[in-house]
Amino acid sequence: MNTGRTGRGLWWATAVVASFTVLTFLSHGAAQTTSSTKVRLEGAGATFPAPLYKKWIGLYASQNPDVSIEYRDVGSGEGVKRFLAQSVDFGASDGALTDEQMATLKPGARLVPATAGIVVLAYNLPGIGGQLRLSREVYADIFLRKIDKWNDPRLQAINPTLNLPNRSIAIAARQDGSGTTFALANHLSAVSEAWRSGPGVGYLVDWGGRAMRARGNEGVAALMPGSSACLWQAFKTRLASTSRPAITAGRPRS
Repeated sequence: MNTGRTGRGLWWATAVVASFTVLTFLSHGAAQTTSSTKVRLEGAGATFPAPLYKKWIGLYASQNPDVSIEYRDVGSGEGVKRFLAQSVDFGASDGALTDEQMATLKPGARLVPATAGIVVLAYNLPGIGGQLRLSREVYADIFLRKIDKWNDPRLQAINPTLNLPNRSIAIAARQDGSGTTFALANHLSAVSEAWRSGPGVGYLVDWGGRAMRARGNEGVAALMPGSSACLWQAFKTRLASTSRPAITAGRPRS
């Protein structure tokens, strides 16, 4: 895991995370067709790769007008749930299905790595006189609520030149089952024994009672511009093959 800076006032922790698409063929008859009907496929899942998937779908549909594909970006957790319930033809998740989950599916299901992204931590703390630095130990303890003030001595020690305020750290995170959450929790479990034996890994984890929560990456991002003194989880995505600007989830766009 590398650290560095991107954009204005944003320090990031690089952890490349694969986004998976799980699909099954003719799962509930949706792919059956006649000469007078279209092939119709339905999918649901992660919000992070949704712009890329929708661009792929649009390009495919333009070349194959007899095929209709719909993808709903409802979050990784819900996408996995719908796929396991066989209510969609394909699901997308930033966390791969387990062997146990795959064993419950009908023969023909496939797990396909589709793309990758970067999990970042971002903050909204104006007027501190520089860029904030966070060590692994410190940001793990922030999420564990062992550090709950911006001027905590451990934060000040690694940011000696900054004017850190005596303000509570508010955490913003996903309310729904999220692959972003899964990826960050998986990293925290790898670097912090306390996290591993506490909240652990999952699409939903306990961020503590004072965490602000919203649905979807866009919902988390919407919390940020008017909320200072915040630290939040996010996906930073770059879809170089599209005309859409880089998407930042969980922080103001820069």
